[in-house]
Amino acid sequence: MASEEKRSVDEKAYAVETASADSLPSYEEAAVTTGAPTEKISPLGYHVDAVSVVFLNISKMIGTGVFTTPGSILKGVGSVGLSLIFWVIGYFFAGAQLAVYLEYVSYFPHRSGADVAYLEKAYPRPRFLMPTVFAVQSVLLSFSSSNAIVLAQYLLVAGGAETTPWRVRGLAVGAYTVIVLIGIASTKWSLRLSNAIGVVKVLTLLFIAITGLVVLGGHTSVVDPHANFRNSFQGTSSNGNGLATSLVKVNFAYSGFENAFNVVNEVKNPVKTMKRYAPISLTIVFVLYMFANIAYFAAIPKESIRTSKELTASLFFTAVFGTTRAVTALSTLVAVSSFGNLLAVVIGSSRIIRECGRQGVLPYPRFWASTRPFNTPLGPYLLKWVLTVIVIIAPPAGDAFNFIVNLQSYPANVFSLLLTIGLFSVRKRRLSIGAPRAEFLAWNAVLAFTMLVNVYLLVLPWVPPEGGIYAGDVSFFYATYCIVGLAILGVSGAIYALVIIVLPKYGNYTFRQLLEKLPDGAQTNRLVKVPNSQLAEWDATHDEQGDIIDPTTDRPVQAAVPAQ
Repeated sequence: MASEEKRSVDEKAYAVETASADSLPSYEEAAVTTGAPTEKISPLGYHVDAVSVVFLNISKMIGTGVFTTPGSILKGVGSVGLSLIFWVIGYFFAGAQLAVYLEYVSYFPHRSGADVAYLEKAYPRPRFLMPTVFAVQSVLLSFSSSNAIVLAQYLLVAGGAETTPWRVRGLAVGAYTVIVLIGIASTKWSLRLSNAIGVVKVLTLLFIAITGLVVLGGHTSVVDPHANFRNSFQGTSSNGNGLATSLVKVNFAYSGFENAFNVVNEVKNPVKTMKRYAPISLTIVFVLYMFANIAYFAAIPKESIRTSKELTASLFFTAVFGTTRAVTALSTLVAVSSFGNLLAVVIGSSRIIRECGRQGVLPYPRFWASTRPFNTPLGPYLLKWVLTVIVIIAPPAGDAFNFIVNLQSYPANVFSLLLTIGLFSVRKRRLSIGAPRAEFLAWNAVLAFTMLVNVYLLVLPWVPPEGGIYAGDVSFFYATYCIVGLAILGVSGAIYALVIIVLPKYGNYTFRQLLEKLPDGAQTNRLVKVPNSQLAEWDATHDEQGDIIDPTTDRPVQAAVPAQ
């Protein structure tokens, strides 16, 4: 059972939480804790084992990226050689970011939601700012339309049907509805299905990799499998926009290495499990990605890959096997991979939204925190479904895929940069209270590399592409996704300023958080408006987490979470 004690250092109070018998305590600065309460016993259960950690990450990383983006990456960098180097750079960048997450989880082993929880801890001041900004952008960008559309496209190719825009959209909505219903029904069985599909993903890429080696050996009908590897750096682009856009897409293909951190409070011995298995999942994916790309370049002419758009893998099977059955089989496997990706994404992102709701900055926090009636986060799942369906149906066909991928990546890079910088603040606060060395500590050189790449990803997309401002990977202004991404962050900041600063000033009240404990064992904060005339009384009878203080013991009235 987790234990908690209060410590006073330099007139500040700190909460010391023991994560488990075999891990170091988690020191949290109670005096600035304004986020979601720590659920020391997970109301969602403990269904995430080591295998699920590996395949939650693998299933999110191996979705559609390696099957669909090699063409656009090659188009951006200009050469086969640099394209392969970018996949290596993406691996090292993902590994550096993974080190950041591993250090955070060693500090806060009871917090699911990854970014939402860690940003809250890294930036406790101004009060409620980071939870509000992250929650607004998370809600606005909480859709998985891109991969749902690709899933529908491959399903139609596998079935030999015509891929009309509305047929693709209708099938995408139907498939995504099934995925969300699976997540709602059972965490245990959705994880088992995700694991099973993860195995299929790995076997599919292994098959492509082995087939590529056979092609390179000259044992297929491909005339010259070495053609793309001669003068492999010929045509390398020096345009910053193309290089940045390509790195964004490579980064998108590796995004998912952090997915298991979204459910970390549902993992037993989370720190040891994450340290051991998260790097394994990333390395497996890197090796498969490299061999898959080599296979593509061995079998498909360079120009065909450049113009392949979202169907690079289909071109590969056509070039190697030349039969409709082979293409159908490949399309079926890619569709299964896309299905598993969406399932892994919806499991992880539902926990992100739940944590945003538990911080109290979203309306109806009990709705987001509740695990009833199926012991799953129903509210976040429903929000994901509604937003994804809207984005599938509303945007015009054509440029939507590239635009949405880039749009979702840009604010994510902003938060990734803030997350890395914030680690130094967390370290400083731990040092000030004499906390012991964390079970995992990222090298400063790794943090510097992560920050530099994030700055690159934020700055270089503004450089105009060759051919003018309409020559990007969309038919409209090349930096539209940057503008929209920053606008979303601006809207988030404006909402914070209006709701948390301006309205309370003129309404003569101050926001305080109130801890609520639900019957299912879930806990959430709710922001309440306390009149300024009653503020002193409120602060005297509630602690920083919003729990009521027993005046006789000077401790919370209900310190323990109901056992599950």
